[in-house]
Amino acid sequence: MRFEYFIGRRYLRARQRQAFISLITLLSISGVAVGVMALIVVIAVMAGFESDLKSRILGVESHIVVMKHVERFEDYSRIMEVLEKMQGVQATTPFIMTQVMIRSSSGLSGAMIRGIAPDTVGRVIKNFNAEDLIRLDGSSSPAGSPSDLPGIILGKELARSLGVSKGDMVHVITPRGTITPAGIMPAMKRFTVVGRFESGMYEYDGSLAYIHLRDAQKLTNLDESVTGIEVRIQDIYQAASISKNIASTLGFPYWTKNWMQMNRNLFSALKLEKTVMFIILALIILVAAFNIASTLIMMVMEKTRDIAILKTMGATDRSIRKIFVFKGMAIGALGTFIGVTLGVILCKLLEHYQFIELPGDVYYISKLPVLLKMMDIGIIAISSLAICFLSTLYPARQASRLNPVEAIRYG
Repeated sequence: MRFEYFIGRRYLRARQRQAFISLITLLSISGVAVGVMALIVVIAVMAGFESDLKSRILGVESHIVVMKHVERFEDYSRIMEVLEKMQGVQATTPFIMTQVMIRSSSGLSGAMIRGIAPDTVGRVIKNFNAEDLIRLDGSSSPAGSPSDLPGIILGKELARSLGVSKGDMVHVITPRGTITPAGIMPAMKRFTVVGRFESGMYEYDGSLAYIHLRDAQKLTNLDESVTGIEVRIQDIYQAASISKNIASTLGFPYWTKNWMQMNRNLFSALKLEKTVMFIILALIILVAAFNIASTLIMMVMEKTRDIAILKTMGATDRSIRKIFVFKGMAIGALGTFIGVTLGVILCKLLEHYQFIELPGDVYYISKLPVLLKMMDIGIIAISSLAICFLSTLYPARQASRLNPVEAIRYG
């Protein structure tokens, strides 16, 4: 063992003459540990929120949407065959999207109607109940009865605002109607509620409804056209590159949009919030680092005679610096290790026992989500050690610049 580390270990083990220095050392270790633990828990919870939000959004939306400029999208069957042969693409399905008003016997609400193909949509969007998709075709009940009408699937909150349940009848009103002497009359069609879906996101549950693709084509006068094609891919994080590949393969007038672009504002806000929280909680570690610097400064003052003797015996300035950097880093490393251990244990407890409940009327989830990533733990640990290392530089430099003659004379 090199003598710098040997002496550094002796300084760590030896009892200081001033108990105050030992107390500051313990506070420094505790401060680093608390800061690292808080960072790990908060970042894990925020990562859990982001992951849960992402899974809920992708339970309603597809990974990539392919659309067409201006012209009607009539050749969608051929485009779907081309897309499904491309690398990374799992499945495709056509859709129609339009704004409507939905009226029931007890309410009226605006909504987004999405026309879907029941035979293919389940492979792209996983949030559907298979039985509800089958019922979208209607049943063989007598003509004129509500169950003989085409089916519609409503979001949970939308159904609640309309005051309807499964089996009830609603009227869907669209502005694309017929031209009469009195002007354009909105088109209106009756549907039977065949099911409800719940994504956990109020924006979707309160404004989205699904009908059969052919019913949407009649409602919007699109004939055999669609709004676009939804695509599901194998790796959601390859959506940007696959989206560009699709756009370049199909060429103009086709264009694409992936799930990251469609939800850019939301995920950008989450990323910014996570970064700001990291910086704020890192200040706890910074305060502990100031304690480490204070401890080392006072130790330099206490060990003035020892430093002078080491220098007269041939120790270089670099060796003196190493001694105090070693002690400061030992304090920082111990605090970081304790903080990482406590943070991981607390995250595991939150993940398995979920003893913190969230109010359902405020949050879209009832339990605190936790997602512990090794990369986040590594970044936090490295950042903590880097801050502690920087805090040792000034005291170590001051110790190395000590004049041995004056230290022995006045020490």
